[in-house]
Amino acid sequence: MSARVLALAVLGAMSVHALAQQYAPGFGPDPQLPAPQKSLIPTMNIAPADPWPQGTRPTPAAGLAVTAYGTGLDHPRWLYVLPNGDVLVAESNKPANAPKEDGIKAKVQGMVMKKAGAGVESPNRIILLRGIGANGTAATKTTFAQNLNSPFGMTLVGSDLYIANADALWRFPYKTGETTLSGKGTKVMDLPAGINHHWTKNVAASPDGKKLYVTVGSNSNVAENGMEIEQGRAAIWEYDIASGKSRIYASGLRNPNGMDFEPQTKMLWTAVNERDEIGNDLVPDYMTSVKDGGFYGWPYSYYGQHVDDRVKPQKPDMVAKAIPPDYALGAHTASLGLAFYNASLLPQFKNGALIGQHGSWNRKPHAGYKLIFVPFNNGKPSGPPQDVLTGFLSKDGKAYGRPVGVAIDKQGAVLLADDVGNMVWRITPATK
Repeated sequence: MSARVLALAVLGAMSVHALAQQYAPGFGPDPQLPAPQKSLIPTMNIAPADPWPQGTRPTPAAGLAVTAYGTGLDHPRWLYVLPNGDVLVAESNKPANAPKEDGIKAKVQGMVMKKAGAGVESPNRIILLRGIGANGTAATKTTFAQNLNSPFGMTLVGSDLYIANADALWRFPYKTGETTLSGKGTKVMDLPAGINHHWTKNVAASPDGKKLYVTVGSNSNVAENGMEIEQGRAAIWEYDIASGKSRIYASGLRNPNGMDFEPQTKMLWTAVNERDEIGNDLVPDYMTSVKDGGFYGWPYSYYGQHVDDRVKPQKPDMVAKAIPPDYALGAHTASLGLAFYNASLLPQFKNGALIGQHGSWNRKPHAGYKLIFVPFNNGKPSGPPQDVLTGFLSKDGKAYGRPVGVAIDKQGAVLLADDVGNMVWRITPATK
């Protein structure tokens, strides 16, 4: 080997090593996973809810500014921007009428969630925000729909607005500009409910408007309640609007939440919350492109074909076909929101993904509690995540807010729902 070839080889190896070093543990396209750590008592590290003190707000990255666009909200979880620029905000939480999980563990988790701000009664309502007032807040705020059942995902196809409740997908007639839904809704698809360990159901329309995709999370952490109650769960469903027929599009996704179509390839992507109780650094939440018929491991394996031996009986044939995710988002970050940026106001985000990380109660130290950005190139993640909005945790470990849904408004600003702070934040370029 010549000296020049040897030098190039060394430089190439150094470049690969340098690239690998840019990713924090548990992040990126090829995360290095530690051995699982089992314990009788799950790690509990609660950030008690303590909504934003007067005059405080999250911290934006350099070159950005943040304003409180939606204020005085009640547990805002998800966002949808209508074509005329109106912003829909789903105020929601776990259904009050869902069957309760039994056992000491379930009771402890319930207390933990309440302390973390997730135990409030579901408002079962969608709020409409319109315009921008002098101080950056919405010019008007009205009740768009109410008496729903833990609404979450929303999408408009033509003149039909689809709303995903905890137990069913509904269709409502929509007239451009109306501030209250005037027509009667029609149930178009039942969704798996029951205990609803993961109750959030999101819905997104395909780019051609012919199909809907609906997320359904698992009814357990790792099938400890038996696989019989997981029928149709831990999956993304496809609903064909013309025929009314539905099928499981992809499975083995423990708790998929955010969904969006990558602007260049038009491929469906989702953000997924992975399993708990095998260590601070297992298992990374992730985002991934979603393949038709793809199986992503849950509950038998994680991050591809890493077997989870807590699941009995095992199914090696299922593990063998488990697809590794495209990009790890850190263990226990509770990555929920996902929106690709395809506007011009913030060109630094062009074609990349914005992810709302809700933060989890079972990791030391805390992880998540921020909005991050992952750059994309040619339809694939192309670099380490970048912080966009931070400061949701106080110095003494209290949660001023918890990021959830992400959307891009008609002007190209980034919107972020904050269900503990009861805000919708709006991110724009900083003014000089």
